[in-house]
Amino acid sequence: MTATSSTTTPPAVVARLLGHLARHAAERPGEPAVLTSDASLSWTELAASVATATRVLRAHGIERGTAVALTTGRDRHAVTALMSVWALGATAVLLDERHPAAHISEIVVNSGAEWIIAAELTSQVLGNGIPVLTTSDLFEEPGAADDALAPQAEPVRPDDVAYVIHTSGSSGRPKGVDVSFANLEAFLDAIETLGMPREGNGINAVSPAFDGWLWCTLLYLVFGNALGIVDLARSAADGPAGAIAALAPRVVCLTPSLLAACEAGVDSAEAIVVAGEPCPPDLTKRHGTGRRILNVYGPTEATIAATWADSARGDDLDTIGTAIPGYTVHVLGPEGQPVPDGTQGELYIGGPGVALGYRNEPELTARHFVTDPELGRIYGTGDLVRRRSDGLLEFCGRNDAQVKVRGFRVELTEIERRAIGPGVAQAVAYLLPGDRTIGLAVVTAEGYPGDGELRDRLAAVLPAHQVPSGIRCLEKLPLTPNGKTDRAALATAHAAADGAGPHPPQITDTLLGTVTKVWNSVLEQPVTDADADFFASGGHSLLAAEMITTLRRETGVSLSMRELLGNPTIRSCADLVRTRLEESAAAS
Repeated sequence: MTATSSTTTPPAVVARLLGHLARHAAERPGEPAVLTSDASLSWTELAASVATATRVLRAHGIERGTAVALTTGRDRHAVTALMSVWALGATAVLLDERHPAAHISEIVVNSGAEWIIAAELTSQVLGNGIPVLTTSDLFEEPGAADDALAPQAEPVRPDDVAYVIHTSGSSGRPKGVDVSFANLEAFLDAIETLGMPREGNGINAVSPAFDGWLWCTLLYLVFGNALGIVDLARSAADGPAGAIAALAPRVVCLTPSLLAACEAGVDSAEAIVVAGEPCPPDLTKRHGTGRRILNVYGPTEATIAATWADSARGDDLDTIGTAIPGYTVHVLGPEGQPVPDGTQGELYIGGPGVALGYRNEPELTARHFVTDPELGRIYGTGDLVRRRSDGLLEFCGRNDAQVKVRGFRVELTEIERRAIGPGVAQAVAYLLPGDRTIGLAVVTAEGYPGDGELRDRLAAVLPAHQVPSGIRCLEKLPLTPNGKTDRAALATAHAAADGAGPHPPQITDTLLGTVTKVWNSVLEQPVTDADADFFASGGHSLLAAEMITTLRRETGVSLSMRELLGNPTIRSCADLVRTRLEESAAAS
C-alpha cells in the first residue's frame, strides 16, 4: 500500500511515518484511526485519503517549499491534511481557526503561506486573499493528467522547513519557529523508543496551533492509537472529562492544568503524558498508581520535546528528567560556562532537534540560537534548572519572566514551589495591579492549614517582599484556551474581588442567583449584572465546558454548548434552565 503518488518522493522522515500508517492499515484495516464527536476514519480510509489528497495538492501546484496554512486540527481529516502536505516536501503552517482573525492574518503573512487548507466551516473566514482548499476539496479526483506530472525539479532536503509554529513574541507580534524535516526526524527517532501501549484510543484536546497537537498526533500514529480529537468548545453536557471518558483512552496527553480539570475522564489510561507547563507533584502522585507517567519538557525551538522523566525507568516525576535520545542538555552560567551539579543555571539544548530559527527574524535567531566551540549549535531556553547528582533536571523557573515588586526582582515560580506542600496541591503566584504586591491562588488538599498559617509558612522561607499579600483558595485554576494556567485572569479576578466591597448588589430571584453563583465560581470573579455576557466577561471554551458541568450539578439541567452559545447571559441562561425545569415537572 502506498500513500503518495508515484511522482512524489517524500522526505525520509515522512516516508517513515507513512510506513507506520501503511503497517497499521495492513494489520488492522477496519479499526479506527481518527475519531471525532461525529465522524471517524479507519486506518485503511486514512491511508487512502492521504494518497488521494497528495495527488490533489500536487495537481494544484503545491510542492517542495510551498507554505500551506492548516486550520484542520479539529477535523477528522487533520492527519490527512498534514501528511499530504509533508509528503510533497511542503511546509505546514499550523493555525487555530478560533484565534482572533487579526492574529491569524499576521501568521499567514509572516509565514508566506500560499495556500490554506481549511475545514468546511472555517473556509469562508480565513481566505486573506489566499486560495483556500476545503477538506472536501482534498478528495476531488485530480484526473488522468496527474499521472503525467513530472517529478519535482529538486528533491526535498533535510533542512527544508517541515512546519512553522508561532509563539508569543516580545514585540507583541507572533514569532514563527521554523522546524526542519531533519529536526522532525530527530524527534521521531526519540519517540519511537518509548514503547507506548499499542492500539486503543489516544486523546488530543489541545489547540492545533501548538506543538502539543503534533506531539499527540505523531505519538499515536507511531504506536497505532486512534487519534481521539476532543473539541473542548463542543464537548457534551458532561464536559471535557465526559468526552475523554467516552473514548476510554489507553494513552492520554494533556497539560497538567487540563489533566487536573479532567481527572474523572482518564481512569482507563495505561499511560499519561503531561507537558506544556510545570507539573505539580501531587498530580503525578494521584495518577501514578498502576500506570506509566511521563513528565515532558520541551520548547517549540527544540522540536516539541527535549527532556522527559519516565516512571517506567524509575525517574522522579517531580523533575523534568534527562535529555531525550539524540538530544543534549547543558546547564550554563551567565558567561556561558558549565555550572556544577546542584547549582542553578540556564538550560541550553543541543543536538539535531534544535530548530532552524525564527522565521524572518535573523537577529532574534542569532541571539537565541548560538554556536559554541565545544557544544556546537545550541538553543538558550531562558529556563532555569539545576542538575541533581543523579543527572535529573529540576525546573526552577524563568530567567526572563521575573517581576518587580517595590523595586525587587521576584521569581514567581519560587513562591509557587514554596507554597506547594502539605494541604496545597497547586499554587500560582501573580503580580497584582500596581506592581506592589503579589497574590497567590491555591488549590487545596486534605489538611490545608488555612490562609494565615500558609502565609506564615511562606514568611518563614521568603523575604518580606515575596510573601503574598492575599491568598485565594480555588477548586480549580482558571485556564487559557490552550489549557495552561491563566495568570492574567487570576490577577484580574483577585483585584475585582478586592474592589467589589462587602455588599455587592443582590439578585433576589433564586434561580437567577444560582446561575450567578455558578458564573462567579467558574469565572473566578464577582459578576452581578444579570445581562453580562459570559464570553465578554472572560469566558472561553474550557470555562464554558466547566460551567455546563457545574450548572448540571447545581440545577439538574444539562445544557449543550450550542445552547450556552445561544444564551450567553445570566438572565437568558437562567430562563432556559427554568423552562427545562418546568417542562420536566409537567412531564412527570
